[in-house]
Amino acid sequence: MKDELGRNINYLRISVTDRCNLRCRYCMPEEGIEKKEHMDILALEEIFEVVKVCADLGTNKIRITGGEPLVRKGLTGLIERIAALESIKDLALTTNGSLLRRYARDLKKAGLKRINISLDTMDDKKYEYLTRGGKLKDVLEGFREALEVGLEPIKINTVLTKGFNDDEIGDFIKLTQNYDIDVRFIELMPLGHAAGFASEHYISNLVVLERYKELEPVEATDKSSPAMYYRLPGAKGRVGLINPISHKFCDNCNRLRLTADGKLKPCLHSNLEIDVRGILRNLKADDKQTALREAVVEAVQAKPGHHTLNDLYNKPIDRDMYTIGG
Repeated sequence: MKDELGRNINYLRISVTDRCNLRCRYCMPEEGIEKKEHMDILALEEIFEVVKVCADLGTNKIRITGGEPLVRKGLTGLIERIAALESIKDLALTTNGSLLRRYARDLKKAGLKRINISLDTMDDKKYEYLTRGGKLKDVLEGFREALEVGLEPIKINTVLTKGFNDDEIGDFIKLTQNYDIDVRFIELMPLGHAAGFASEHYISNLVVLERYKELEPVEATDKSSPAMYYRLPGAKGRVGLINPISHKFCDNCNRLRLTADGKLKPCLHSNLEIDVRGILRNLKADDKQTALREAVVEAVQAKPGHHTLNDLYNKPIDRDMYTIGG
């Protein structure tokens, strides 16, 4: 599918839930989220219907996100059905890693190819503070289990936060010396209720290159990836920089997002949403398929260019990140 700017939109990111077992300070309110009624969230079967339509229209990459996707019951069944679609070439999942030790083997068996782990500190006390109660050892055990069962390549996503973890940049980079993994530093984005936190704690990813001049640029294997990659001399893995604030990567954006409550989002930084939940539940089978195709095409054609993106000083979008999907 080509959008109006000629970009090939072949990537669907699916939030299967807005719930999470952690309460990270830059993401969720301390009291948690307002519990949605069962009917307000897409059933896994409904999600699969959207995936099938997108696959027929040219989508070949799927990422499962949340909230924390591993808290959604029946997730491995959905992954197994998606993996069975011949046109889907890449099926991945983003997780906070705390439940990964329990599910990694089943995910691999279901057909999941690779995994991203969100990890913002390797200090036990700081992790507990940031997540409001999480245990770092759970994530590290999950990471080792993912390596054991072959959910590779593994990417560790680290949101760079001024005054909190910018003193750990070197520790994360060192992981790439011994493991064939990608450690990716992500700039803090002003989204939803956490926009104020972002404005106070934002730091440009350029600080990584300023402090670690020995990092050498390497060519990305996936041109649509938002990350710019580097490597320490002799290291097994890579260091990635994802700079949505300081260096926007809209020119190569190839994705749509499906929220857990049934909205297609053409752009992370836009309030524009196209409802598919109503289509899924209110139309007969033949009409439903036609309407879903039209909704996906509409979302693709509605993808904006640079000029509509928010930056650190603009008004943030209405949704919190956990209601969109990471």
